[in-house]
Amino acid sequence: MKAAWRYHQGTNHSQQSVYQSSHRMEWDNQPIPFKIYPGLAGEPIKGDLTTSGVSTLSALSAPAIQSDAVPTSEDLAALLFYTGGVTKVRTMGGGGKMYFRAAACTGALYHIEIYLVCGPVPFGPTKDLEAGVYHFGPHDFALRKLRDGDHRRVLVDATGSDPAVVEAPAALVFTSVFWRNSWKYQARAYRHSFWDSGTMLANLLAVGASRHIPMKLVSAFADQPVNRLLGLDEDREVALQIVPLGRVAGQSVADAPDIEHLDLEPLDLEIQPYSHREVDYPAIREMHAASCLKNGAEAAGLRGNPPVVAQPASSGPEFPLIHPAEDDLPRLGIEDTIRRRGSSRRFQRADISFTQLSVMLRGAAGPIDADFLEGSAETLNQMYLIVNQVEGLASGSYVYHRERETLEQLSAGDCRQQAGYLDLGQELAADASVNVYFLTGLNSVLERYGNRGYRMAQMEASLMGGRLYLGAYAQRLGATGLTFFDDDVTQFFSPHAEGKSVMFLVALGRAMRQRRNIPVTGA
Repeated sequence: MKAAWRYHQGTNHSQQSVYQSSHRMEWDNQPIPFKIYPGLAGEPIKGDLTTSGVSTLSALSAPAIQSDAVPTSEDLAALLFYTGGVTKVRTMGGGGKMYFRAAACTGALYHIEIYLVCGPVPFGPTKDLEAGVYHFGPHDFALRKLRDGDHRRVLVDATGSDPAVVEAPAALVFTSVFWRNSWKYQARAYRHSFWDSGTMLANLLAVGASRHIPMKLVSAFADQPVNRLLGLDEDREVALQIVPLGRVAGQSVADAPDIEHLDLEPLDLEIQPYSHREVDYPAIREMHAASCLKNGAEAAGLRGNPPVVAQPASSGPEFPLIHPAEDDLPRLGIEDTIRRRGSSRRFQRADISFTQLSVMLRGAAGPIDADFLEGSAETLNQMYLIVNQVEGLASGSYVYHRERETLEQLSAGDCRQQAGYLDLGQELAADASVNVYFLTGLNSVLERYGNRGYRMAQMEASLMGGRLYLGAYAQRLGATGLTFFDDDVTQFFSPHAEGKSVMFLVALGRAMRQRRNIPVTGA
C-alpha cells in the first residue's frame, strides 16, 4: 500500500508541480509511435473489416457472453483494428504525418502495444493462424510471430487458472512502452499506462460484445512469466492486462513447464529505437515492481470481493436518469462510432439534453466482466459531475448513484470557473456541457488488492471513461480526456468525496469544428 500511495502522491498535479515545472519536451527526440521489428516479416491480418450491424449503445449495454464461441478471421481483424488500429492519418506542417488510433491516448503518443497468444485455432474455415505468440503492428496491420507453438499454459498458470483463460482459444495481452509516454509526461506515464489501455479496452469489449465473443478482463497475473513470454525488457515495457478471446468449454491446453520452472529462451529480436536517447524515471519502475505478483496463487487471491466504500447519507435532491424508448436511441453502429471518434479540442457553450447525458452515464456504468470484480455488481470508481449546461438539469455538482441510477445534487450554481481551474486551467473544461470525474476510495482498494489495486482502479476508471467517449460520439456529441489538480478535485466534491482520490476525467459537450490551421496535439 505504501508504494502506491507514495507514487500517487508523488505524481499528483498541483499548481506548483504544473506551473513551476522545468520539464521541456525535446521535439528532436520524440519517440516513434510504433514498435517495429526490422528483422521480422509481417503476416497481413486476413479477414475483411465487416460491420456487426449492432448499434454502439446496444454494444455498451450487452451482458457478458456466456456461450461457447471461437473468433473468426473477420472477428480477429475487427477486434485488433477497432481496438488499436490506425483510423485516421493527418499530414502536418512540414510534411510529417500523425497516425490517429481507434482509442483515445494521452498526447497521441500511443505507447500501448497488443500481443496475441493462441493455440492452433482456425480463424475462419480456410484462414488458419498457427499456434504461437504474435505482435500486432498497427502501422501495417500485420502480425509478427515471436514464438512458435502453443504457450497458453503460461497464461493459465500466471493467472492461477482463471476459468476464462483456461477455456480461451486465444488471448490478447496489452503492454506499455513507458518511454513513449514519459517523454512528455515523465513519471505520470505509469498512470497513463492504465488510462490509455483502459480506453482501448472499452473499444475491445464493445466490439467483442457486438460479435458475441466471450471476453473477460484479467488484471491479476504473475508478471515476470508473461513479460518473458513476450520477450519484453521489463525496465522499458511491461504487460498490463490479459483478455481471453472466445470460449471452448472443456478444452485441453497444451502442457508447458509451470511458471516456477519456466525456462523460455530470451527473444533476441532487434527493435527499432524509439528515440535517439531515452530518459529513465525510477518512480515508474519502483511502482511497477511494488505491484507485481509472483505466482498464480497470488493472482487467484485477488479475484472478486471488491471493497464496498461507505457512502454518506444522501442530503441533496436526486434526479433519476431518463430511459428513452429503444426506438428513440441513436442507431450508429459501434464500428462507425469508433471511426468517427476523436478528442474534441474546442466545445461550444451549448446545451446537451438530460436524456443524452443519461444514455452516456448508463453506458459508462454498465457491468465490467473483470477478475477483480468477479461475481459482484460493484465497481471501484464512482462518477462525480460538474454540470455546466444540460437541458433539464440545473447547473451544479453531482454524484452518480449507480445502484439506483440517480444523480444527487451536491451543490447548485454556475461552476464553469471552478471546472476550468480544476482541469489545469483549461478552457475546454469550462466550455464543456459536463465534466465527469472518476473517484475511488483508494485506501479500501489497496487494503483489498494491495499495490495491484492501484492498477485496477486507474484502468477501470479509464475503461468507464472510454465508454463515455463511445456514448458521446454515438449521439454525435464530443468528448475529451483531461487531467486535473488531484487534491483540489477531491476538496471540490467534499464532504461527499472526502477520503477519495480522482483517477480519470472526461469532458463532454457539443464539439466546435476545428479550424484546419489549428495544430493537432492529441487524440
